[in-house]
Amino acid sequence: MKLVFATNNEHKLHEIRKLLGDSIELLSLRDIGCEDDILENQDTLEGNAAEKSFFICHKYGVNCFADDTGLEIEALNGEPGVYSARYAGEERSAENNMNLVLDKLSKINNRNARFRTVISLIIDGHETQFQGVVNGHILEAKLGHTGFGYDPIFQPEESNLSFAQMPLDEKNKISHRGRAVEKLVEYLKNF
Repeated sequence: MKLVFATNNEHKLHEIRKLLGDSIELLSLRDIGCEDDILENQDTLEGNAAEKSFFICHKYGVNCFADDTGLEIEALNGEPGVYSARYAGEERSAENNMNLVLDKLSKINNRNARFRTVISLIIDGHETQFQGVVNGHILEAKLGHTGFGYDPIFQPEESNLSFAQMPLDEKNKISHRGRAVEKLVEYLKNF
């Protein structure tokens, strides 16, 4: 089966290709010639994921899926949430985003947080959504050099390492995206 993942983010593509294995040929937006800047105008992760997947499905006539992920910090009332990628500004700087989070939490003891990923899959015009969550907390400083986004400041409950300190295989076993993709893969096995 061929399936388009509505992203050109090489980190996400690499992570998900490893999770999917050989059963599905995963194509990127670049692979189908899509150079559109796909909007994320919704105020929920579910809405953004659906907006992206329906855009690709309708414009290119392909089976596809899109995801949206947010870091939700308890003491910040769920921020940055749906605005995670552009929390510190439209330039989408992971470094600036992490610095802003660390600054906002500098005098706060409650550092509980979770990563949540929502996947919107469209096959033959029908949408199904999947969610993956990993609970943890925000560290006081950046640790590690792998991964992307907020990985250096997030430590999942299941580990004493930040996501950025973990080998990719270890991160995929417990990550929010990994958990959502597991549900996606399980669903696709029935096709």
